Amino acid sequence: MGIPQLLVSMLLFIVLFLGIGFILNMLLRKTWIMAIVYPIIVILIVDNVRFFKYFTEPKVAFNSLVNDFSALGGADVYILSSGFVGALLSGIIIKLLRKNGYQMF
Repeated sequence: MGIPQLLVSMLLFIVLFLGIGFILNMLLRKTWIMAIVYPIIVILIVDNVRFFKYFTEPKVAFNSLVNDFSALGGADVYILSSGFVGALLSGIIIKLLRKNGYQMF
């Protein structure tokens, strides 16, 4: 992956999760909901194990999860981290809007 693709991907993940987090914050009125949900989304993106295997065969599922996370490349880590930054920014923006008197958020 080239540098321009990496930068565009990082920007897209920031904007994507900032927007999703902002909408969830407005609908559910929970400031940090996206920052809490984001690690689950990352696990669903990275892992190849079905979700129910975490409950039926947890040892196998979590070992696979560790292996999949260790196999991530540097670019993948940067992109996923930028999504988390977007999720955190959505919480910060909502808090600032509430502090400045926008009660609908």
